Amino acid sequence: MQDDLSPISPGEWHYGTAAHLLERAGFGGTPEQISALAALSPGEAVRSLVYFENVDNSHLAPFDHSGIHDPGLEPFPPSRPATTELAKATGEALGVKVKPQGNRPLQPVVNKFFYWLRASVLETNRVAYWWANRMLTSNAPLQEKMALFWHGHFAINESKVRDYRKLHNELTLFHDMGTGNFRDLMVAVAQDPAMLSFLDAGVNVKGAPNENFAREIMELFTMGVGHYSEMDIREAARAFTGWNYVDVNFVVNRDQHDDSEKQFLGHTGTFDGVQIIDIIMEQPITADYIAGKLYRYFVREELSPTLQSALGKVLRNANYEIAPFLETVFLSKDFYSEASLGTQIKSPIQLAVSTYRKLELTAIPGIPDFNRATGALGQSLFRPPTVAGWAGGRSWITPGLLLERGNFARDVLFPDFNFVPPDIVNDDEDIRGVAARIRLGMDITSATQPPSADGVIMAESNVLADRDEDFNTRYGSYRGWQMAVEKVKRIPRESASLNLSASVMAESLQNTHEVVDYFSRRFMVVPPSEAAVASMVAFLDGELGTSSIAEAQTYMEDGLRLLLHVMMSQPEYQLS
Repeated sequence: MQDDLSPISPGEWHYGTAAHLLERAGFGGTPEQISALAALSPGEAVRSLVYFENVDNSHLAPFDHSGIHDPGLEPFPPSRPATTELAKATGEALGVKVKPQGNRPLQPVVNKFFYWLRASVLETNRVAYWWANRMLTSNAPLQEKMALFWHGHFAINESKVRDYRKLHNELTLFHDMGTGNFRDLMVAVAQDPAMLSFLDAGVNVKGAPNENFAREIMELFTMGVGHYSEMDIREAARAFTGWNYVDVNFVVNRDQHDDSEKQFLGHTGTFDGVQIIDIIMEQPITADYIAGKLYRYFVREELSPTLQSALGKVLRNANYEIAPFLETVFLSKDFYSEASLGTQIKSPIQLAVSTYRKLELTAIPGIPDFNRATGALGQSLFRPPTVAGWAGGRSWITPGLLLERGNFARDVLFPDFNFVPPDIVNDDEDIRGVAARIRLGMDITSATQPPSADGVIMAESNVLADRDEDFNTRYGSYRGWQMAVEKVKRIPRESASLNLSASVMAESLQNTHEVVDYFSRRFMVVPPSEAAVASMVAFLDGELGTSSIAEAQTYMEDGLRLLLHVMMSQPEYQLS
């Protein structure tokens, strides 16, 4: 069956294969969801996930913007010095006028600069929560799983884009086009302000082309290393000159576009960016590369050159349509082969969302914080570590990260009552120090003095005399955070509402061995070993003081949660 792309037969389709399909084409499922999928034929089951256009998702609300952006912020300067220089030169920046007189005339401008930096970060965190809730509750889980794939493939980071709206808009592209035509998606991403901002489109102009985007589009997005020359990069960069954005809209600055003749991958012409992309799509390696990357994401890391070539042919024959390609993969004998089943290490996002799905939650809890929890495990939405995205695979698991995965499970099952919401309290010690000193009655000059080597705040000759200056950057950072917290809406901070005892009673389980078996089937894709099962039964016996559920039913909730924590800390639980 391994490497065999022919479809499985109805006789090979059962509860276990349906569970595997839901794990890989989504984020896992409850026993009821798996049973419903298993009741279909293999073709019906796969098509129900791949072709989701008519699925009822009316319960999914659009993102609720906080209203933090105003037109005066555009175009947002690249730095604080650039902002203050603009204000000095023109008397205004970011929609804020310079004070006509008095101390720190540029302070309101500086405050506004830091306000937007902080507000965009907080609003991006809210977009991440909104997206995680879609992953959890969508009736089209593959739409979300594909959006997550493209988010890692076309990786951009909030810290450089610095505008949550652009990140949200690119996510919308992935939702709308994620299983459509790859060529069309590639053009849309190439013209997307988030990507243009991230890969420095503003400095890619006629006569001085910037090669960042041209290099990445070939190396990471379409063909992979070794299938183009340095001259191809330079010529492609010329074709993309003049592509830029105004606010959240794509524009072509004709006077900055190089419309002269170019030579690219054996073709000659006065190419623009779209024509460059079309030439790339003509290269056989492009389909092989994208098909291989999709395969590694959905099936397994190991991919032979022969199978990759066969997958590339499937994608080319589908004219780069992603949905029929995925249909072939999800129906294939290879997808359900022993080499593919239970061999994929869950990404942190997959781990968190699938855990919540299997707990049958209806919303992502606010405790623990989703963004911090997944970030501690190595993956934070809208913050990939490099333009290449996340490495994935074995990089998700180290001794330290495995411990963090166990801690995540415990924080879900036993929420921390000392939890402090990161969207309200800033963990930057520098900002917190300024806030504390102002509360003690210090003037701005004294409160914003950096500490000396021994940690003591350096004093002016007269600490009561506020300094005459154009602006105070440390105060602007502190005040910007305050302004952001005032405007950005709060992330709901409820903890998970769990009742494992009710689940055990509803299943009419009689003893601790039956409980361990039931939890294993419900929560684990890879069954634990007999030794692990025996150990967990003994553990639950010790926690309950009995093996009888009837005897323990009035007090067993904590014992059941401790058992589930042990189970979720197992190496097998990390596998999909």
